[in-house]
Amino acid sequence: MSLDEIRKKVIFHNSIDVWIAACTEKNVAWTNPERYKKFISYLLKNNLNLKTFSLCAHDAGATEQEKTKFVDLLAESKDPNAATYTIKLNDSSMDVIRKFEFNN
Repeated sequence: MSLDEIRKKVIFHNSIDVWIAACTEKNVAWTNPERYKKFISYLLKNNLNLKTFSLCAHDAGATEQEKTKFVDLLAESKDPNAATYTIKLNDSSMDVIRKFEFNN
């Protein structure tokens, strides 16, 4: 699902779903926790208003084993960039997200 598609559902989304949607748009694998941490670091440096959010993969509707494993790996980390955040998908945040270098 693309960023535009998830934006149509609700304005605020968790960063894991935003990450997956953004990677899907760029045709990049989303299962790398280190790349996700770089993504969150990038969003924070670009002053997106992120709020921490406790996410259980099952609560998010995740039935895929891969997504559950990804969320569990992030939960084990003490790095604040491994946390899950809420992101308001407005025009400016979508622009920042799409400018992230997904292949790094």
